[in-house]
Amino acid sequence: MAIVTFYEKPGCGTNARQKLALANAGHTLEVRSLLTEPWTAERLRGFFGDTPVAAWFNPAAPKVKSGAVDPSAVDAEAAIALMLAEPLLIRRPLVETENGRCAGFDREPVLSLLGPSDPGARPLEGCSSPLAPCPDPAERKAS
Repeated sequence: MAIVTFYEKPGCGTNARQKLALANAGHTLEVRSLLTEPWTAERLRGFFGDTPVAAWFNPAAPKVKSGAVDPSAVDAEAAIALMLAEPLLIRRPLVETENGRCAGFDREPVLSLLGPSDPGARPLEGCSSPLAPCPDPAERKAS
């Protein structure tokens, strides 16, 4: 079994389901906040591999949903700069193992960690919050 570093948005219900799936598959999780991690451009870029730049963005991020940020209209350098300034824009989770890194829960190395999926299982990608958009964790702490 693998040691998995899992960068999440604290309080995210979808991330909670994803962590449970990895733990149930026998993996050891090292959970970190995607929002407070001290990212550098080079380190963050390493999670995206050769995926298209638009796929680097969290489609449920408030600025993406409102149209303030158009993921299809930015290049790699601009995307990383936006994400460093506002980590909510980063597609999550970010996952790191000894076999690789990825952004999102639908690509390698996550697929190998989970093995075959149950076709009737609840999806482990996409926002599961009934709120639109998810509450900001900073606002939750303030209340």
